[in-house]
Amino acid sequence: MAQKHTSVPANVPAVGSPAPDFALLADDGQTVRLSDLRGQRVVLYFYPKDDTPGCTAQACGFRDSYVEINEKNAVVFGISPDGVKSHVKFRSKFDLPFRLLADEEHQVAELYGVWGEKSMYGKTYFGIIRSHFVVDEAGHIADVQYGVSPTDSVQNALAALRL
Repeated sequence: MAQKHTSVPANVPAVGSPAPDFALLADDGQTVRLSDLRGQRVVLYFYPKDDTPGCTAQACGFRDSYVEINEKNAVVFGISPDGVKSHVKFRSKFDLPFRLLADEEHQVAELYGVWGEKSMYGKTYFGIIRSHFVVDEAGHIADVQYGVSPTDSVQNALAALRL
């Protein structure tokens, strides 16, 4: 069983702070820069691996809520250490309407404080702590959900967007 993370580490950007800017390659070959998205809200969700049960549930939850998210002047991006080829397959397989960003060196995950020690079946390793951030129109963090479950991630992001 995966370890649950309940306390938010100090290196995770706090609500109200500027969202760390980044540039990552998306599954469509385009570079996405957070700073280019000012004027709209952004949901950044970090997940461990394409096409695994929890990550698929989270991605499909955001897919199924995508119309409502768009109605709230928001866009969604999934970020994982998987490469572009893996993202292309995952996005196509589940008909995801949003882009997936490749953070193969986990630099953006580290900026957001979601690259950390995990443990499963007695083994300790480093990886993505499933989390999401809602960024407001001005580029500030509006909501942080660290160590969140796949289904709670979608519901909590929607709740933050409704405020």
